[in-house]
Amino acid sequence: MPTTEARRRLVLDTHIWIWLMEGMPELKPRLRKRIETVARDGEILVSAISAWEVGMLEAKGRITFDQDCAAWVKDALAAPGIRLVPLDPDIAVASTRLPGSFHGDPADRIIVATARANACELATADACIDRYAKTGRLRIIRN
Repeated sequence: MPTTEARRRLVLDTHIWIWLMEGMPELKPRLRKRIETVARDGEILVSAISAWEVGMLEAKGRITFDQDCAAWVKDALAAPGIRLVPLDPDIAVASTRLPGSFHGDPADRIIVATARANACELATADACIDRYAKTGRLRIIRN
């Protein structure tokens, strides 16, 4: 097991988490390999708001699963190397005070605040988050 200092962590944006768990081709092989490496040597972090987002996407019919949505979330959080990051008061408040200019989507704000609070890179394909990262206020891994 690597030392705490060497332990790598990576936050997954909601869509990346879904693509990973569902084996979807939208997740590029380079990022899939990076996620697998971090999962083996460190931790893959998923914000609690991502579970809410998955539920909303499923409820709206934008995604479907082969099982009940709650069971999917439970199974996806039990995957090797994955750890749920609770929405604590520090992250909640930090999401309302992101430095610079960031759009108002609460889930994106919470996911970005989660990555910043944990000093982690964020795996995403979101263009708005990509633009924010280019300001130097967030480290991302682009899909």
